[in-house]
Amino acid sequence: MGGLVERIAGQWSLAGRTTGDQNGGMDEPIIDWLLAGDPAIRWQVRNDLIDASPNSVGATRELVATEGWGARFLAEQDADDRWGGGLYSPKWISTTYTLLSLERLGLADSNPAAAAGTRLLVDAGLADHGGVTFWPSRPEGEGCVTGMVLKLMARFLPDDPARDRIVDHLAARQLPDGGWNCQDVNGATHSSLHTTITVLEGLAAARRAGSGGCDGLMANGNEFMFDHHLYRSHTTGEVISPAMTRFSFPPRWWFDVLRGLDYLQSVDAEYDERLEDPIALMRRKRTKGGRWKLQNRHSGLTYFAMEDVGKPSRMNTLRALRVERWWERTAPGR
Repeated sequence: MGGLVERIAGQWSLAGRTTGDQNGGMDEPIIDWLLAGDPAIRWQVRNDLIDASPNSVGATRELVATEGWGARFLAEQDADDRWGGGLYSPKWISTTYTLLSLERLGLADSNPAAAAGTRLLVDAGLADHGGVTFWPSRPEGEGCVTGMVLKLMARFLPDDPARDRIVDHLAARQLPDGGWNCQDVNGATHSSLHTTITVLEGLAAARRAGSGGCDGLMANGNEFMFDHHLYRSHTTGEVISPAMTRFSFPPRWWFDVLRGLDYLQSVDAEYDERLEDPIALMRRKRTKGGRWKLQNRHSGLTYFAMEDVGKPSRMNTLRALRVERWWERTAPGR
């Protein structure tokens, strides 16, 4: 461990517990508290925060399919390989959104249930031009959905050559400001942070799976986010939407600052001074007990609640700490 994470592990060590925090009097050490969570939390803590051995990380990750949240999602799959009886709707129990949750939990790339569900999405939605849509009224492809399916393909169908066709389609849909907007076909000329982060996550996954042509697209998309400090108007500096400052999980299609920062750490983005603002916002959200809360849940149908709104969140704490680790390694003078 290093930097902030090392200090936290020391500050909250078993030999020196806190007397409690302002939100519940919890006195567990931060790392120990995280490691007491779901397998989806435990394997990411071992991998991203404490540099555990690959064998330990892998063994814990395998449990995502058989225990806890991941197993519960997998148990909801229908006999026809869908979830919720639909491809994209109903939100949030459909095939698309369930697979996105499983991907974020770290379900193994080789999982056959996830591969079967992703195959349904590709076969039903991928058009010849490389865009993805599930609606006859959007034959040109829907930008957010295309990014989502690209991300799922890269993880659960890594050998499908159609992935590169999607990358090419997204390249053609990139707007002059560097981002994307699913309303571009209706005349939108300024990108949306919601669409942009969804496409960037898909491109990052495609790059990890071996697709070329992603680097320049991602660099331009990152620049669009930097120009907006991840949550501000590039012209007035005003907060675009208060919802972007409230951290949710799963994020669904919504952008928020923690989602943006977690993406940037995942691609090991270089330091940019315009990120000082969102980093400071994230740090202000940390409780005196060293945790981050689940601040928001997007309304819609769910199979179950992974965590409680307003309570300390292991997933948000994990994500914030790995952002801190990246920031301390990346920012000058840290």
